[in-house]
Amino acid sequence: MDEAGIGWIAAIIIGGLAGWIASAFMKSDTGILLNIILGIIGAAIAGFLFGMLGVSFGGWIGYLVAGVVGACILIWGARAIKR
Repeated sequence: MDEAGIGWIAAIIIGGLAGWIASAFMKSDTGILLNIILGIIGAAIAGFLFGMLGVSFGGWIGYLVAGVVGACILIWGARAIKR
């Protein structure tokens, strides 16, 4: 978050939006709180994975894209573990 220049309140808003987009894309039934958590943790995971590949995102849009991708990865992983 600090690298992207995003504060905590903006991270919660963008994380919630990213989690909501990911849950709609993955057809997952999650609530608002879980969407926020998915988006924020997803952004951290995706930022780490993309960083290993040499890809970096910046700003609000980058944080949103990373959050959506990371949240999708988290939803996919949770479904894989459930089965």
